[in-house]
Amino acid sequence: MISELQTPRLLLKPLSLFDAPQIQLLFPHYELVRFLADRVPWPYPADGAHRYIEDLAIPAMERGDEWHWTLRLKTAPTQLIGTISLMKGDKQNRGFWLGLAWQGQGFMTEAAEVVTDYWFNVLKFPVLRAPKAIPNETSRRISEKQGMRVVAIEERDYVSGKFPSEIWEITAADWNARREL
Repeated sequence: MISELQTPRLLLKPLSLFDAPQIQLLFPHYELVRFLADRVPWPYPADGAHRYIEDLAIPAMERGDEWHWTLRLKTAPTQLIGTISLMKGDKQNRGFWLGLAWQGQGFMTEAAEVVTDYWFNVLKFPVLRAPKAIPNETSRRISEKQGMRVVAIEERDYVSGKFPSEIWEITAADWNARREL
C-alpha cells in the first residue's frame, strides 16, 4: 500500500487507473516529454496513459518495485497537475513530470522533498540516484536544491535524442544531515 503524502501546497495521491484521462490530456506535449527516457512513445498514443498505468505502473506498484503519485493542488484536489515516482534500481530511483501550466512555481521541488524523504525514511533505501539530461536545467536545479551531487556522466537516449547525462546522487546520511540543519 502506498501512502498519500502532503506538502504545504500539494496532495500526492497514489496513481490509479482513474487518473489516465487527466494524464492523457496533460502529458503529450513535446516540451514536457523531450527529456524523458526514450521508452516514452512519441508521438504519444491516444491510449498511452491508460496502457502505461495498467500495464506498467500498477503491476510495478503491486510488486513493491515502484511508487507512483499524482500531484494535486490542495486548492483543487480533483485536478491532477503531474506525477512523481520512485523506482528500485541502481541508476534511476526517481522521475517526475509536471503539466506546463504549473511549471516554474516550485511545485516539483516541494513534491521531490516529501518523496525523497519517503525513499530514505519510510522505505529505508541507502541512496537515491536520478539521471538528468545536461540540457534539462530545470530538473537539474531540483537536484542541486536537494543537496545531490553528480557522480557520473554518460550518454542516454531521450524522446528528443541522445544527450550527455549526469547521474545525481544523495545518500540517506547526507539527506538526513541536510534536513537537520
